[in-house]
Amino acid sequence: MIRPLLSIVLVIGLAACGPVGTKPPERANLGAEIVEWTPSTEPDPKPGECWASDVTPAIIETITEQKIVSPELRDAAGTLIAPATYSTTTRQNMVQDRTEIWFRAPCPDLQTAEFLTTLQRALKARGYFLLPLTGVMDPATRQALRRFQAERGLDSPILSLAAAKELGLISTALEDL
Repeated sequence: MIRPLLSIVLVIGLAACGPVGTKPPERANLGAEIVEWTPSTEPDPKPGECWASDVTPAIIETITEQKIVSPELRDAAGTLIAPATYSTTTRQNMVQDRTEIWFRAPCPDLQTAEFLTTLQRALKARGYFLLPLTGVMDPATRQALRRFQAERGLDSPILSLAAAKELGLISTALEDL
C-alpha cells in the first residue's frame, strides 16, 4: 500500500518539475558599438583597450524614370497607327555618405594563430566559415566575419570586441552582463 502511494507522490512531484525556461542568448547589437569620428581625431583608448577603424562606403541609388512623350495613336476602328514614345531619365541620389567608423576591438597581441583558429572554429560552428581551419586572417575568414557582424549591425571584416564576446572568444566580466 505504501509503495503505490509513494509512486503517486513521486509522479506528482516530478510533474511539477517542468522544463526550466532558459532563454537563448541574444544577438549583440554591434551597431551600438560604432563611434563616428572626424578624420582628424580618433578615440583615446583607456589602458588595455584597443580600437579598430573601418570605412563605411557611400550608398548611391540610381533612379530611372520613363515619361511618355507622345501617346499612341489609333484610328476609329482601334487599329494602332503610331506607338507611344517615351523618354528615359536617369539620376543618382546619395543615400549615405562615406564615413570612418571606430569600434572597440580585441588588441592585436591577443590575435595569435590559436585565437584566429578559435575564431574560425566559432564561425564554422555557426555556418559562416566553410573552409578548413588555418589560424590565419585570410580573405575567407574576413568574409565570414563580415557576414556574421553585418547581421548584427556592423558591416566590417575587422573583428569587434562585442562580436568576439558573443562568439565566446573573450571572457565577459559579470558587470557587463
